[in-house]
Amino acid sequence: MKTYITDIIPKIKRFSERLDNLTLLTNQHWVVIDELKNSKYVYIFRSNYELLISQNGKIEKGKWEYLGNNSLLIEKKDESYLFRHGFFDANILALKVDGKDEFVFLVNENKYGGDLNSIDKVLDFLESKYLKMIPETQIEDRSLTLETDSETQEADNKMKYFKLDKELNIVENEECKYGYMDMEGNLITQYKYNGAYEFSEGLAMVFLTVNKSDKYGYIDEKGNEVISLKYEFGESFSEGLALVRVNRKFGFIDKKGNTIIEFKFDDANSFENGRARVNVKGREFYIDCKGNEI
Repeated sequence: MKTYITDIIPKIKRFSERLDNLTLLTNQHWVVIDELKNSKYVYIFRSNYELLISQNGKIEKGKWEYLGNNSLLIEKKDESYLFRHGFFDANILALKVDGKDEFVFLVNENKYGGDLNSIDKVLDFLESKYLKMIPETQIEDRSLTLETDSETQEADNKMKYFKLDKELNIVENEECKYGYMDMEGNLITQYKYNGAYEFSEGLAMVFLTVNKSDKYGYIDEKGNEVISLKYEFGESFSEGLALVRVNRKFGFIDKKGNTIIEFKFDDANSFENGRARVNVKGREFYIDCKGNEI
């Protein structure tokens, strides 16, 4: 796979999905951007961790694995590649070559119907979709600095400032640690999480990276960790339930951390309109909020 050097990825990374969002990654047709244009390579990450690689229609089988800490292992033939998270959404997958400032770009032809067949078009797409949004969400001056004690002021000086336009806002410091701040600039939680997400139904999902593995859990609006950070993966609460993963199996928990639907699915989506799409051994179907097939 051809690699490219670009400075746009760090600038738009805040808009990226998580690399371990398997519902977005798997069973899509990711076309490798290679300006040699003499072959079309399509990568299909299957939910059973099998990797299908199509070169002009000829299939090669490999393996892939999410290793935690935003790392992805790809194995094909007698070669193994380690990539880190670059940028990820429904259209673009940018994987950083481990140890280098170079990226591999793939386009999801299942989602994107346009013409993104060169690196220039990919970068133009990312710039038009995300880069132009940054001035609207990031405050460049220091007008939000508050009079605090010296310890808090020192941490505050290292913060990346954003508009505080919600009751609870995700904030990030220079050490790439996340916390939450209210509209008045009061820090609700310390900068300690490796990832933090918007509040949904009164709870927000956060994660910590421990021994190169991400551990997900949930906090309430006072910053209390009401559901322990122990899950391999999670999504925000929807219709009273949250999708989480344990031992590579998906299930659903309630707002007290009780398991409502057992961990038995190979893949799953969050609930929407009273049902959730799930996958068991390649068979897709829908379940209700009690786990019954519908």
